[in-house]
Amino acid sequence: MSCIFCQIVDKRIPANFIYEDDAVVAFPDINPQAPHHYLVVPKVHYENLLAVPKDSDVFNRVYSAIDQVVNKAGIAETGFRVVVNTKDDGGQTVPHLHFHVLGGRFMTWPPG
Repeated sequence: MSCIFCQIVDKRIPANFIYEDDAVVAFPDINPQAPHHYLVVPKVHYENLLAVPKDSDVFNRVYSAIDQVVNKAGIAETGFRVVVNTKDDGGQTVPHLHFHVLGGRFMTWPPG
């Protein structure tokens, strides 16, 4: 298994989980783009956003995890951004669905 996020989920690569349940993990990004930058990753491997079956509850589970992360990080009140890069032109560099949660500073628009 060469997917780095699958290896993190399986705890073969160490990560400082700030949230974990039976479906999702969250941990700090190793290349943060904001004072608070976390990755929320489903434990089941989906290559990208479009690969998730339409009847899956993964989005509800991710939403719940994001709620926990932003409250724990103290950015729920001030605001944050959630980004999902999908495929090459969307900027996805790891082919495992993941959600970037960024906060702790003003987010400009457009993002880039």
